[in-house]
Amino acid sequence: MDDHHARVWDIMERVGVCMLTTRFADGLRARPVEARPDRKNGVLYFVTDARSGKEHEIAEHHEVGLTFVSTKDKAYLSITGRAAVIDDRARLAQIWKKTDTVWWPGGPDDPNARVLRVELLTAELWDGPASKAAAAYEFAKARMTGDKPNLGENRKVTVDMRER
Repeated sequence: MDDHHARVWDIMERVGVCMLTTRFADGLRARPVEARPDRKNGVLYFVTDARSGKEHEIAEHHEVGLTFVSTKDKAYLSITGRAAVIDDRARLAQIWKKTDTVWWPGGPDDPNARVLRVELLTAELWDGPASKAAAAYEFAKARMTGDKPNLGENRKVTVDMRER
């Protein structure tokens, strides 16, 4: 796995909660979800509810967007994936966290709990190196001199996540 792939997975694992965007009749809808990354198999899992709108939206349009933001690392990650909602009790038990019981009191056997599986297709990563202190200094200096702030090298890479 190359450095870009590793960086994408590191961010997803560290950040955890992301915004999931699905398509519906009137446009796009985004909501927060907690990722359960499976780096070895190149997929993300989420616990979801069989009664929610996203399940119906995904059944109609399998393509989804995921957005992860790490303000600490100054990293912004956009994932394009293909999603499916599956009733897989064994997988639910594997990815289940205690906090999931708040929404599904029956645990991984709750009749409304489902697995949302997202196969990663493409990742776009924007990485910026400047710390808050360095950025503040550069902005102050720019105001005084009229020059543009030097925030270091920002880079954007597009990564085909199907290549492993």
